[in-house]
Amino acid sequence: MAVPLLSLPRGPAPQEACERGGPWAHRQRQDGALGPALTHRFHRAAFDRAPQSRARGITLDLGFSCLRTPLPPHLGPGPGELQLTLVDCPGHASLIRTIIGGAQIIDLMMLVIDVTKGMQTQSAECLVIGQIACQKMVVVLNKIDLLPEGKRQAAIEKMTKKMQKTLENTKFQGCPIAAVAAKPGGPEAPETVNPLGVSELIEVLKSQAYLPTRDPMGPFLMAIDHCFSIKGQGTVMTGTVLSGSVSLGDNVEIPALKVTKKVKSMQMFHTPVTYAMQGDRVGVCVTQFDPKLLERGLICTPESLQTIHAAVISLKKIQYFRGALQTKAKFHITVGHETVMGKVMFFSPAPAYFSKEPLENAFDFEKEYLYQEEYLSKGSKSSEENKENDQTGEGQLPRQQWALLEFEKPVTCPKFCLVIGSKLDTDIHANTCRLAFHGILLQGMEDKNYVETFLPKLKMYKLKHKEGQVERVLDDYSVIGRSLFKKETNIQIFVGLKVKLSTGEEGVIEGGFGQSGKFKIRIPNGLKPDTKVFLTVPSKKKSKAGKGDTAKEDESSKVDSAQPVTVSLLFKRYVFDTQKKMIQS
Repeated sequence: MAVPLLSLPRGPAPQEACERGGPWAHRQRQDGALGPALTHRFHRAAFDRAPQSRARGITLDLGFSCLRTPLPPHLGPGPGELQLTLVDCPGHASLIRTIIGGAQIIDLMMLVIDVTKGMQTQSAECLVIGQIACQKMVVVLNKIDLLPEGKRQAAIEKMTKKMQKTLENTKFQGCPIAAVAAKPGGPEAPETVNPLGVSELIEVLKSQAYLPTRDPMGPFLMAIDHCFSIKGQGTVMTGTVLSGSVSLGDNVEIPALKVTKKVKSMQMFHTPVTYAMQGDRVGVCVTQFDPKLLERGLICTPESLQTIHAAVISLKKIQYFRGALQTKAKFHITVGHETVMGKVMFFSPAPAYFSKEPLENAFDFEKEYLYQEEYLSKGSKSSEENKENDQTGEGQLPRQQWALLEFEKPVTCPKFCLVIGSKLDTDIHANTCRLAFHGILLQGMEDKNYVETFLPKLKMYKLKHKEGQVERVLDDYSVIGRSLFKKETNIQIFVGLKVKLSTGEEGVIEGGFGQSGKFKIRIPNGLKPDTKVFLTVPSKKKSKAGKGDTAKEDESSKVDSAQPVTVSLLFKRYVFDTQKKMIQS
């Protein structure tokens, strides 16, 4: 079972971020005491390789260690041992990419809060990531030794109530809150000083532990977070098995390098093993290659992953993100451990299907979808505009929405993986959530020419609404319209399309009339008598016209501009139709 420790330092840059509750122990580190207080054994990847991390006691990368404790009764009878793999995520706001990557391999989250400061902006971002990526959480109030002893308990209770209030509207409502001092006296205190509250925290973790569902079947997939070579043995890749299983002698593919290697040996926290399955934290040694080529990434069963240039995802907006999610905007798109820039295009079901049950882990290319200028949410401009097309008359929002993601560089990932969209270029000191949306990848596009080969299969359409006016009546079955097209418009491509008059008659565009953009409309069922009378009533200006018969005839058939009869043309056009056909139901 993987349990992350999300520490939440604050400061202008990673090298200045020294929050006591965060990094794991190392004799060179100045801080980070909670991890060592919990940990029995470190993984090699527990120690950051970055010089500033080692020198200043900060966390710049994911760290791993384990806690072993007697099996709690609720997990099974008799003697036994529970092993918790602890994943240390850096908490600084500038390292959000690493936090997102770490959060995707966990089962239970520990949110470490400085009891003297409480929730901070990056604390809230970590909480949002936790809501997306995991099911259970424990809040740890650290540094209680900094509270005056006589007022300590009251201050802890006050902060506990604040945290309970903060979590009220989240999935973690009512989660346990523990108070500790992982290193009383700070980093300069003697090693003999015992931590406060850690044994109680371990009991809380045991009470919250559960047996996650694990499945060894299916293709092997492993998230690699550290890679290093051992002279005379090969290259070791450490990571977490996301799906399937791996055994000694198996061939594994490294998609980023486009090579396949054989597994020579494996270890779990320095213990040799011959087999690992979903959920295991393992080091896999393969034949030699340059570890600098694989800082972080995936390995898998050969040919089981896709490298994609674009994708269709089902998504939801993160409620704490301020502002609209607009089509054509660029976001930082995190897919697994990889973050790339990508452009989005939002779409929804047709309004008549807004209330339809969401389709999980599938996308139907046979259905039609409505293009949106932005993600539809309460108060959004697009949702207001859609009310006129809502056949239910309730102005409701769709139960499911999608986005087309187009990546600036290809990404390698499995199907149905988690996708998070962020605005990471936002000032880290701004009091705002940078996480914008999250979703599931439903369909990847592997062909780099996907615009020509794949997108035409996506039946996404735009609703077009043009409006003009009736200029005059030709006869009982024909009128002349204007202001619907520009002078240079090729009216011929609109011939045969249906239009509707504001008086109720339905007509068909027959062709252009003259050279100024006017057009002729045929009314198959004829004009209503009231409409014809309305359209031929002379205005005050008409009564002052010349006395010539021709002038009277022309003026008497023109429409009074004060009360025009409008002509509405409604059609849809598929976004990826190269022929740009106009379609009417």
